[in-house]
Amino acid sequence: MLLHQLWPLLRPYRWQILLAFFLLCAASLTLLLVPLAFRDLIDLGFGSDTSSTHIESSLSRHFLLLTGLAAFWALAVACRYYTVSWVGERVTADLRSLVYQRVLTQSPQFFETLQTGEVLSRLTTDTTLIQTVIGSSVSMGLRSLIQLIGGMVMLALTSWYLFSLNLGLMLLVTLPVMLIGRKVKHLSRESQDRIADSSAMAGEILNAMPTVQSYGQENRETNRFRHSVEVSFNTAIRRTRVRAALAAVVIAGISGAIVFVLWIGARQVGSGELSGGQLASFILYAALVAGSVSTLAEVWGDIMRAAGATGRLLELLDAQPAIENPQQPETLPQLDQVSITLSEVSFYYPSKPDQPALNNISLQIQPGETIALVGPSGAGKSTLFQLLLRFYDLHHGTIHFNDRDIRSLRLQDLRSMMALVPQDPVIFSSSALENIRYGKPNASDDEVRQAARAAYADDFIQALPQGYDTFLGERGTRLSGGQRQRIAIARAMLKDAPILLLDEATSALDAESEILVQQGLNSVMHGRTTLVIAHRLATIQDADRIVVLEHGRIIETGTPSELRQQSGLYSRLAKLQLDIQP
Repeated sequence: MLLHQLWPLLRPYRWQILLAFFLLCAASLTLLLVPLAFRDLIDLGFGSDTSSTHIESSLSRHFLLLTGLAAFWALAVACRYYTVSWVGERVTADLRSLVYQRVLTQSPQFFETLQTGEVLSRLTTDTTLIQTVIGSSVSMGLRSLIQLIGGMVMLALTSWYLFSLNLGLMLLVTLPVMLIGRKVKHLSRESQDRIADSSAMAGEILNAMPTVQSYGQENRETNRFRHSVEVSFNTAIRRTRVRAALAAVVIAGISGAIVFVLWIGARQVGSGELSGGQLASFILYAALVAGSVSTLAEVWGDIMRAAGATGRLLELLDAQPAIENPQQPETLPQLDQVSITLSEVSFYYPSKPDQPALNNISLQIQPGETIALVGPSGAGKSTLFQLLLRFYDLHHGTIHFNDRDIRSLRLQDLRSMMALVPQDPVIFSSSALENIRYGKPNASDDEVRQAARAAYADDFIQALPQGYDTFLGERGTRLSGGQRQRIAIARAMLKDAPILLLDEATSALDAESEILVQQGLNSVMHGRTTLVIAHRLATIQDADRIVVLEHGRIIETGTPSELRQQSGLYSRLAKLQLDIQP
């Protein structure tokens, strides 16, 4: 079942797999010849009454044959190990890339129920289990299976009576092995889930260290993580206990069977029914069969663990994005200016299906117009941005860019028309140069520096130890909040998109920096359709229109001066912030 699920990934490397299988068969069959050589060595060499010269010649030939078999076996095993390991590593790398690619296509809705740490656990721990199975366990299992079948055939040819006894006892051992293996699979899946829980918790806390430490919650979080690790440990121990029981059943059953069969064989040698060489070869084949069964039991446990991991990975790989490209997307010409039309737009978050985030919104935004969105938290301002970017689809209504429904456009084409500056800027673990260039990957160094100067980020970047090549740390830990914001603004400026989305873009700046950056934003906003989310009304006094939202509805629309004359929400906010009488 495991290999069947992974066959689409294995298919491109079928020739390497066939080579590994050929080498595996060659090595296994070579090993099966060794007991025959020992049988002849004992019967013809030690058990013969011929001359010493003949005995010496026979011994030399048999030892030479054993040496040749050992050399060929070693070479075949080495080549098989390399080939199988290569396939295991290659398939694991492909699987990780495919799962990661699939995860990146998911909408934010997907991550409402699945934590980032859970995804990382599946990409690392689960794929490592699969690599172990493909890169070694399956090979060991096939080798043991061939040796088991070959050994059983040779046992039957050596002594049918002893073989019959051995086979019957082996079948008695197989049934509990299969039953215990199912339990191992269940516990393996549970163990991987608990490990993923611990990883998710650790990732969340490590990303929130300033908050944890500022509230003095280090001990509490340590105890929470310790408890999670203990739960994972206890689950793993239960799995280990079952696997240990599996090993005990296999070893005890096989050992008992071999001892009993050898006791019968020794009696046959004494009665002359078997030769010493035949009994010796039977012992070697029995040991080979016993070792193969033991290995198969171990491999079965590994496969059951990997089957659970494969199921978790395939859940990610088979997950269909909630937002997908249309089957026949419309082409969109390169546009310098874009109008935005919202017609009776309503939207509910999946986690709040009874509470509308936006309720029957209609709005016409002209090309090059600057619209400021104002309202209390939860009014629907950020939701509107997410709908424009098509992170979610509408429940009712339409959104058009010029005359095109955004659902008819390829996601990449749609989002290429917008540059976003979020309230909480994202800084990647790379240099300042590469962080800004993220807005336009093929931009030259001069274009990056020009965008940085426009965002008033050039001065502080030049003051960094290595200037634009300075590593900024994970999540930009080496920068202040205002510096991170200016990097994000420079990134958006470099993208040079016809639509600019500013979500409190200057909220993290001090008063002097805000004035400078606002001048830079004003220059880049010129000629572009711009939507600005703002709580500080002083930053939007030059907006063409202000749209006031509350409880997902538009309650006021107008210029700043018009809204001040009304006795609505904007007027009250303006009086509080700007000390202007309505």
